[in-house]
Amino acid sequence: MLAELKAKNMEKESPILMRIFKEEAELEVWKQDDSGRFALLRTYPICRWSGELGPKIKQGDRQAPEGFYTITPGLMNPNSSQYLAINTGFPNAYDRANGRTGAFLMIHGGCSSAGCYAMTDEQIAEIYALAREAFFGGQKSFQLQAYPFRMSPLNVARHRNSPHMGFWKMIKQGYDHFEVTHLEPTVDVCDKNYVFGAESMDSFSSAGRCPGYRMPEDIVASVRDKQRRDEIETAELIIRGTPTVQVTTGLDGGINPTFLAQ
Repeated sequence: MLAELKAKNMEKESPILMRIFKEEAELEVWKQDDSGRFALLRTYPICRWSGELGPKIKQGDRQAPEGFYTITPGLMNPNSSQYLAINTGFPNAYDRANGRTGAFLMIHGGCSSAGCYAMTDEQIAEIYALAREAFFGGQKSFQLQAYPFRMSPLNVARHRNSPHMGFWKMIKQGYDHFEVTHLEPTVDVCDKNYVFGAESMDSFSSAGRCPGYRMPEDIVASVRDKQRRDEIETAELIIRGTPTVQVTTGLDGGINPTFLAQ
């Protein structure tokens, strides 16, 4: 790992960011390189996640969370019954504003999940160490972005009948922000919705009206251009008859093909 970091112009203690994709059953660790932006360090196959595609709504629904979460040192658990664990921080401000319940939803070792992302002991040891070193380097918290799938036009077209599509289009704004900048988007919540990249002199109230805010014009333009291209491509895929997937499968979670083979 140290050799890989050096080859990618990354310091051992530089900040990290994580992204999770349920359908693909993959967890990405991104790390800041000497350009000051985030670059992909490694992609880990997820051994097990539970529930179906879609956000967690209530305690006991077995859903693994989707959305944007802030991981602080206090959410790191070196004494977990699952070897090592990183608490996602669910429920966040968005979840609480929308009445969603649940607790102790983790990224952890092993290969068994009840609302968590199980990574195997070997993988969580490496992921945990990367997070630990970033904290030792001065990063106060890192961002976890959890998605139902990679937010491509094809996947949006495939899942267009899902009742969660409104929520997914909202978090796709944060996905697009990161895709065009490779910088961690600021995340706020107001009027029970996520807001990305906002700059305001006033405070945000998760359930209250949004304050006046602005966004950097260059980022707004780049994100808008990407979204326009994606929407055109999605519409073309639908017109060409891209089949939809089942809204509910009756299955509990997913597992990366790497582990299915075993």
